[in-house]
Amino acid sequence: MATLSSNSAEPWRKRLHLPAYQVGEAARYAQISTQTVVAWHKVDQRRVLSEKGDGQRLSYLQLIELAVVAGFRKAKIPLPEIRAAREYVKHSLESQHPFAEYQFKRYGKSLFTEFEEGKTGRKKLLKANQAGQLAWKEIVGPLLKEFEYEPEGVAIRWHVAGPSSPIIIDPRLSFGTPTVKGVPTWIVKGRFDAGESDSVIADDFGIDVPAVREALKFEGVLPGQQQKWH
Repeated sequence: MATLSSNSAEPWRKRLHLPAYQVGEAARYAQISTQTVVAWHKVDQRRVLSEKGDGQRLSYLQLIELAVVAGFRKAKIPLPEIRAAREYVKHSLESQHPFAEYQFKRYGKSLFTEFEEGKTGRKKLLKANQAGQLAWKEIVGPLLKEFEYEPEGVAIRWHVAGPSSPIIIDPRLSFGTPTVKGVPTWIVKGRFDAGESDSVIADDFGIDVPAVREALKFEGVLPGQQQKWH
């Protein structure tokens, strides 16, 4: 079972469950429509993610699960298989947010997740969407490279603009808002909108100009990612 209790003294861990992200911004980060976000949380037999009330914000763990499912869909994994994988891991490994607490992988058309076997410390792969069949670890490669995981398994950092981008969402930084080298991207945008140059902003925050420009692209101010993010 993936757990957050091993370092429960760290205050930021409490924020993993707090509603912090509006549906619209979560959809933008995951590059899907707001209607899709609502549909995946809708309470019916087709629901893919955890229950969410109308107008309710998403927690960090819910945001990561949303992003993981969006990644699966872009990889052409059918929703029924995604739903089956989540439900199996949720119940068999006792995880409320399995897509945020376990690193899922893909081989062929099957989803796998890594788990620790008993008290041995050894890890195995579980074929999550086919009733928990085991598979050899060596045959499966990572599917979602933009996520970084703790040793316990929790996705603790999301490279929200792609694995090679400096834009990250990390609950330990600025309450989980997108940042570039520790600086919230919305602050960079605000300074730029106020008429300051990218070099002045870079000097003030002690970051380089390319990082500032990446933040402005992410926020849709500079060309390069508006089509990707809007």
